[in-house]
Amino acid sequence: MFRTFVFLSILAISAPAAAQTRVVPENREQVQLSFAPVVKRAAPAVVNVTTKRTQRTVASPFANDPMFRRFFGDQFPGMDQKVQNSLGSGVIVDPSGIIVTNFHVIRGAEEIVVGLADRREFEASVLRADEKTDLAVLRIETNGEKLPHLDMRDSDDLEVGDIVLAIGNPFGVGQTVTQGIVSALARTMVGISDFRFFIQTDAAINPGNSGGALVTLDGRLVGINSAIFSRDGGSNGIGFAIPSNMVQTVVAGVNSGGRLVRAWLGASGQTVTSELAPGLGLQRPVGVAITDVFAGGPADKAGLRRGDVVLKVEGREVGDNEALRFRIATQPVGQTVRLTVWRGGHETTLPVTLTGPIENPPREVTAIRGQNPFSGATIANLSPAFVEELGIDLPPRGVVVTEVRRGSPADQIRLQPGDVLLRVNDRAIATVEDARKIVNVPLPWRLQIRRGERTLATTVGG
Repeated sequence: MFRTFVFLSILAISAPAAAQTRVVPENREQVQLSFAPVVKRAAPAVVNVTTKRTQRTVASPFANDPMFRRFFGDQFPGMDQKVQNSLGSGVIVDPSGIIVTNFHVIRGAEEIVVGLADRREFEASVLRADEKTDLAVLRIETNGEKLPHLDMRDSDDLEVGDIVLAIGNPFGVGQTVTQGIVSALARTMVGISDFRFFIQTDAAINPGNSGGALVTLDGRLVGINSAIFSRDGGSNGIGFAIPSNMVQTVVAGVNSGGRLVRAWLGASGQTVTSELAPGLGLQRPVGVAITDVFAGGPADKAGLRRGDVVLKVEGREVGDNEALRFRIATQPVGQTVRLTVWRGGHETTLPVTLTGPIENPPREVTAIRGQNPFSGATIANLSPAFVEELGIDLPPRGVVVTEVRRGSPADQIRLQPGDVLLRVNDRAIATVEDARKIVNVPLPWRLQIRRGERTLATTVGG
């Protein structure tokens, strides 16, 4: 804090360089530096978010018995109900009562109450809940009253060292303002959400600040505070905020009831490491080496090839795969973006017109029946659009399990929703039609599936 005060004092005095080490203030303004004007403008747009949900706990040893549940359902003897309250923060981004907070603040909530800075409280409804970005959009009914709100700033304008303020409700003590600097940009190794691209700040952020505002000294929103790095639950000067450019994409279209559709490149790759860079002819590890291009997608139509290295999107450097995903996801659908690509030892520029994820192949949702190990499972073809809809991090190809009926053969071999069927007896399962044919193969089955990042193999009936 002392260093910030000295820095601002020097700027205000504007004395010659030789005299800046020791200068007596000449007027009141030179000693009364304050962030109060920024806070007065920004703080009324930051709200408290209180949620309630009922947690059911079961003491009965028969609670998980299917026959017991058949007669009593979820309201059988021995069940206790406990109401859990949680606190967070939010930011009004539209005067009509549109509020942004974190998805994890409202996850599982049965009731959401928003408290304004003037102590009024409103019940809120959820307009959009996006777990992939850890963002949620709420609405409160204001009966036509215009509320104080924060305009968003282009988060790409931030630089390391910029002064920022964090405003929220830490530990439920009430609205609190802390000050710090931008410690780092484009942090992608933080496993908070699927889109890992965060602003790091040393402004004190504590539990309850989640969903609150990170603002710059012009009083504009540059990020939504989301997480901290801490060993004891308190602030250690390492906090993370979701950039406003990502917030803007999630908020866009909520007033018109539009569905959230993210821009899609139709290509994937791997981060260029120090080991890969020399073989690609690069002087340093930067960019994403393309390993897969989806046929008929935007990248394919623009001429992006396997082996190309994407160095920049719209002139902004891509440090790794997470940065590429962020740069694409924050572009509007239909936008043409310039990719700077390393190919054949030199840079070239490719214009790519981004689309939403496509539904190809058709999903063909199918329930498997009969006397076979897959019986009781519902499966479907994966496509880019279906992967986005399911909210899973999977390649957009193959056959995915969407549902498993309790007690069925598929349940007994422990198939789970989200599993991707790969092979049976070395026969590949690429489509739902392949799976239909394979169910007639006699036992034993050597089954191979992908579950998350793991590939599992088992023998059924052997």
